[in-house]
Amino acid sequence: MDKTDITDPAAVLAAKSAVPRHVAVIMDGNGRWARSRGLPRIAGHRKGVERVREMVTACVEKGVTHLTLFAFSSENWRRPAQEVQLLKELFLTALENEIRKLHKNNVLFHVIGDIGRFGEKITARIQQAETLTRDNTALMLTIAANYGGRWDIAQACAELARRAVRGEIDPGSITEESLDPFLSMAGIPEPDLFIRTGGEQRVSNFLLWQLAYTEMYFTPVLWPDFDRAQFEQALVSFAGRQRRFGLTGEQIEAARHA
Repeated sequence: MDKTDITDPAAVLAAKSAVPRHVAVIMDGNGRWARSRGLPRIAGHRKGVERVREMVTACVEKGVTHLTLFAFSSENWRRPAQEVQLLKELFLTALENEIRKLHKNNVLFHVIGDIGRFGEKITARIQQAETLTRDNTALMLTIAANYGGRWDIAQACAELARRAVRGEIDPGSITEESLDPFLSMAGIPEPDLFIRTGGEQRVSNFLLWQLAYTEMYFTPVLWPDFDRAQFEQALVSFAGRQRRFGLTGEQIEAARHA
């Protein structure tokens, strides 16, 4: 995993940028947005897809290279069956309607999570979309679907355990870095900025391993109302923070003047 050496003040200083390299988002508030307008919840989710388009465009223009969106958590299966079915249909429609636009704009599309539960049709569409866009370089758009942070860590640990049983690794030599290659976000820089819309202030089992040193930004704005101006406010907040990764401000300043 591409991440900052948090023991080196110079490396931490080099990682500081006015623009985050990787933004991760929990797109919360679609249902409440629809309910406040007397609309069915799915109308809010459809409006939310429009905001995804705008966010992708803004990230490319601002120089963000990775955008990860929490589209469907492993806990979302507990929602009413009708809503789950409509969300699956919306996901399929988005795959069919949006991927060629993403490809045309040089966006790489990637999905993390246990996608098998969505069924063969959606799984096939995801694989086709990933294959079509795999060489694109403007932005890596990762969609977390049927994903949970605890599931992610558990499946990585299970793979390490299998390798230990086969004698390929020594259990006593396992470190944090040993786990990285088996996590869903292997090879992707850890998020610099985490945004959650809708007023809640928790990470809700999203990227638990990867958010260890991520800057958090919470806003009461519902996702369908989170437009470019709102995104720019989040970027301004990020740019004003000193990222220390456990070091002191004095260490960072000393590295700055070294």
